[in-house]
Formats: sequence, C-alpha cells, structure tokens
Amino acid sequence: MSTSNEVTGAARRAADHPALNKLARVGFAARGVLYALIGLVALQIAFGDSGEADKSGAIHLVAAQPFGNALLWVMAAGLAGLAVWQTGEAIFGRPQVKDRVESAARAVVYVLLVVSMLGLLLQGKKATSTDSQSRDATKAIFELPAGQFLVGLLALGVIALGVYWIHEGWTANFMKDMRGGGPTVRRIGQAGYVARGVVAIAAGVLIGKAAITYDPDEAVGIDGALKSLADTPAGPWLLAVVALGVVMFAVYCFAEARWHRT
Repeated sequence: MSTSNEVTGAARRAADHPALNKLARVGFAARGVLYALIGLVALQIAFGDSGEADKSGAIHLVAAQPFGNALLWVMAAGLAGLAVWQTGEAIFGRPQVKDRVESAARAVVYVLLVVSMLGLLLQGKKATSTDSQSRDATKAIFELPAGQFLVGLLALGVIALGVYWIHEGWTANFMKDMRGGGPTVRRIGQAGYVARGVVAIAAGVLIGKAAITYDPDEAVGIDGALKSLADTPAGPWLLAVVALGVVMFAVYCFAEARWHRT
C-alpha cells in the first residue's frame, strides 16, 4: 500500500472513530443551545425587550450563567468535534458535490464558533456580533474593484441560501440524514428550516440595500435581520413567529444529537 493510501485510510478511520461520533453529537446539542437562546432573545425583542439575537449574543448569555464557562468548554469541544466530522464528510462523504460543499461550509462555521468561544474563555475577548462582521465584510468588499457589484452578488447569494433553506423545510429533505424521530421531528425541522430561510432572506435584502446605497452600515447579520422583521407591516408579530421557528430549529438540533447519522 502506498504512503498516500495509508494516510487516506488513517484519516478515514479517524473520521469514523466512535469517540468523534459521540463528540459530534455533543456538537449538535451545543448548536441547539445557541439557536434556542437566539430564538428566546428574539421573542423578548418582539415584545419590547432589548438584546442581541445572534450566536455571539447567545455565547455571552451562556457565559453569564452559573457554571457558564464550564458549559462553554463542553460546547466548544462538541462543536470542534462536529467541525472535524463535517470535514470528514466533505472529504469522504457522499459523492455529490453539493453535499460535500455543504459539509465544508458547515465545518467553517463551527470552527469560527469554536474560535469565538475560546477567545472568550482564554482571553476574555468579546465575541463579535454578526452585524459587525457583516458590516466589516461589506466594507472590505466595497474597497475591491467592482466592490459594489460584488456586494450585490453577496446579497443574492444570501437570499439564495434563504430560499434553499425554505425549500429544504418544505420538502423535508433534511430528514435523509436522520435515523429516527418520525413525523414529529420532521414537522419541527420543517418549521425551523423555514424560519432560518426567512432570516437569511431578510439579511440578504438588507445587504442588497447596502450595495444599492453604497453604505456598509446597512448590512446586517442574524440580529439585524431578525429585528428588521419587526419593521414590516406585520410588525412584531412576524418577528415573534419567526423567533418561535428558530426555537423549533433548536429542538430539531437536539433531535439531531439523538438521531442524526454520524
């Protein structure tokens, strides 16, 4: 056997190791905690309270609880395991390019979350809000040649992602990786995916507005996208409905920790 084949075989065995699979399940649960907090904060905002309804805000909420740092260490370890597992899926998983790209993108998201958690735990650095990240990224893109056009493309990409998530929810295609849960989990997941899609579309529209006005401050992340829903004709009730959908997605994440294929 060649050296490259030996390395590939060792990497595949590591990706399929039972310990990594268990850690990935902890990661699914950690993701559920973050989405539950985002949804609950968004519900509070819908009824007049203030807060930061995104993953950075959720991380700080966890840290503020009794034994919060210990819980963050567990969540960081689980999300790191989930990132490694998704990397293995991107390399050794299904042959379809779409599935591998999705796994790689998820791995990047989980790595960024772990970095934010470790920055808070080890250095006391406040996690950057998704709104700030979106504004900084938009400002950087504006400085490139044809930057305004590229920001417009980014907006279309985020809107397309939202439409894709709504399609996933409508078709329940996400259930292909579940090994249980039945109709109840399917319905909860559908509501959750549709809610995520609505939030992504709202964020994409606001990024598009930033492109048209050439103003990076118009760009937002999860927090700003959720809060923008309260400014629609449906008012805070639309935000409340979407926030409940985000909470339902959190419940689906906990179901993934139990039944997702690993």
